[in-house]
Amino acid sequence: MAFDIEMINSVYANYSRKVDQARKTLNRPLTHTEKVLYAHLHESQELREFERGKDYVQFAPDRVAMQDATAQMALLQFMQSGREKTAVPTTTHCDHLIQARIGADKDLQESINRSNEVFQFLQSVSEKYGIGFWKPGAGIIHQVVLENYAFPSGMMIGTDSHTVNAGGLGMIAIGVGGADAVDVMAGMAWELKFPKLIGVKLTGKMNGWTSAKDVILKVAGILTVKGGTGSILEYFGPGAESLSATGKGTICNMGAEIGATTSTFGYDESMKRYLEATDRPDVAALTDKYGSVLTADPGVYDEPEKYFDQIIEIDLSTLEPHLNGPFTPDLATPISLMAEMAEKNGWPLDIEVGLIGSCTNSSYEDIARSASIAKQAVDKKVKAKSEFTITPGSEQVRATIERDGFIDLFEEMGAKVFANACGPCIGQWARAGAEDQKKNTIVHSFNRNFAKRADGNPNTHAFVGSPELVTAMALAGDLRFNPITDYLKDENGNKVKLEPPFGDELPKSGFTVDDRGFIAPSDDGSSINIDISPESERLQLLTPFEPWDGKNITDAVLLIKAEGKCTTDHISMAGPWLRFRGHLDNISNNTLTGAVNAFNHETNNIKNQLDGVYGTVPDVQRAYKAAGLPSVVVGDQNYGEGSSREHAAMQPRHLGVRAVMVRSFARIHETNLKKQGMLALTFSRESDYDLIQENDRFDFVDLDQFSEGRPITVLLKHEDGTSHEIKLNHTYNAAQIEWFKAGSALNLIRAQQQV
Repeated sequence: MAFDIEMINSVYANYSRKVDQARKTLNRPLTHTEKVLYAHLHESQELREFERGKDYVQFAPDRVAMQDATAQMALLQFMQSGREKTAVPTTTHCDHLIQARIGADKDLQESINRSNEVFQFLQSVSEKYGIGFWKPGAGIIHQVVLENYAFPSGMMIGTDSHTVNAGGLGMIAIGVGGADAVDVMAGMAWELKFPKLIGVKLTGKMNGWTSAKDVILKVAGILTVKGGTGSILEYFGPGAESLSATGKGTICNMGAEIGATTSTFGYDESMKRYLEATDRPDVAALTDKYGSVLTADPGVYDEPEKYFDQIIEIDLSTLEPHLNGPFTPDLATPISLMAEMAEKNGWPLDIEVGLIGSCTNSSYEDIARSASIAKQAVDKKVKAKSEFTITPGSEQVRATIERDGFIDLFEEMGAKVFANACGPCIGQWARAGAEDQKKNTIVHSFNRNFAKRADGNPNTHAFVGSPELVTAMALAGDLRFNPITDYLKDENGNKVKLEPPFGDELPKSGFTVDDRGFIAPSDDGSSINIDISPESERLQLLTPFEPWDGKNITDAVLLIKAEGKCTTDHISMAGPWLRFRGHLDNISNNTLTGAVNAFNHETNNIKNQLDGVYGTVPDVQRAYKAAGLPSVVVGDQNYGEGSSREHAAMQPRHLGVRAVMVRSFARIHETNLKKQGMLALTFSRESDYDLIQENDRFDFVDLDQFSEGRPITVLLKHEDGTSHEIKLNHTYNAAQIEWFKAGSALNLIRAQQQV
């Protein structure tokens, strides 16, 4: 039986009625996305037709999921909310704090030894507040959610940007910051700007070396890392129906890399098969009963241009395998052009490591297809030229592929199996020699490949591909290798050709697992005490941020003007800093250390306006805070792209930054800034970014009139005595302005709970 079946029953029992009401209100057929959104309006939200990309709407998600790195801050905030139990089903998953180094067993034990204080904290808080807890080693949050919690046409939020993976089972699943999760866990409405809709029509059927991963790699090349911002992608067509549920999950997962709010598919038979295979026949029976309403209305997919804001069409029959990268997930190259591109751009040709797995590609089907390549290598006596690693997505997948002999095949090929955790995908990889910062190439089936992302080496050129393509390229050890046309050499020097990969969508003998790693919460957690030592370096109780005093900010100093790409990795690095995710003051020592200073083109080296001496960003900002001097951060395009980590908003706030002014924001980061009581502002004229000088001071002229739809005027005071008056736009609505006034959204929630 599925978890939370009563909640799922309730959703479906009311779903058709709510969809009918929405259809009558809009007076037209509805897309699948619209059905899910309108069926999950919060009870306080008036039912009307919402303007896409403009109207803020209150929603009531069905559930919340958190991973251990972000759960620390989310739960520390929830502890201040005044509630005794979460209002919706919620889970915590321990997957981020496990470092890949030697192999699964040793790495898992070392991580438990190193982070036991955090794991015990998360387990005790989960037990106290009615939250399901998944132990270290149980698996990656998104794979575990797909296997156990996701259900067609449900709505969930999660404190990780790849929460969108659940779209593979037809959910509207959205990555958020911890403060958003606290809203929902506390029983409050969750707010989202009503998204635009991008329809992706898939025709034909994949064959040969092409996989579901190549669909999203192609889409990323079309839309770029910000082309999906403010939009939900809805995939449809005969090609969509031909994909497995986990293949759909892979496509939805990497929608985060194009800035999409989320991605989804309408209900079909592949979802039913997956629900039944993962021991949820009760949910499968419900989806069969309501199946016709769990996808778009008849006619929508026949004339998609009437219902979507943008249409993309991809023929799976002609789609080539792709490798995307380096340094950005949207630089899409068909495998047939990779040799030319690699030589033209001077990318290192020798592949040092191939890595498969992660939340994006660790399904049974993914591993089976990769194992078919490994078997060919073993049978044809081909030795891998590159190192090769596997990161299973869950204990259920790991146990099943072990039973079916896949792990033995990989190990015979020379592979190393890491723990069921995020590992190298999020920088939790103790890669030998990375500290030398050698220029090199790796290929992986992960989702992101920003500089320093996997191993901390800024010169590692990481390319994203399907697991089966990565496996083949690890055998070749050459970035120019095209398995469709090229040959390998066996141990005797004979030419060997690889056959296309194959693998079962689901295990013929079913899934197997001895211990899934789940711990249910206590029925009554009132007697459980949560103790955090004041001397702890890993955990720290939160102190509420100060409310706004109602006055204009004057004589603020520039902390840093960030040049070019500034992701959440640049603002709050992961890797070794993950251990401080529950200690706001300690992790604030990495604030903006990866951002490039526009005035000297260096990282973590900025001018201290108090004494004129250059120093690290955190040190300079702490000096400003000690002096009672407000500061601002200036950024470029798509500022804050990447993961959902709210630390990238909380840290500058904690250190005394008052406003972030940019050319444009990534969606999640802009929301996170608002939640933490920061000013998130965009230049009315993007060229005003160029007016900012290193020694500038900032006067907010009319912040005391802060209101919805009204730009904010700022006076730039230059060192030479000249000045410029600029306008800054914002997207705050009336409720969000109240967050700012209160000092944070959490301050407002706590006050409301105490009434």
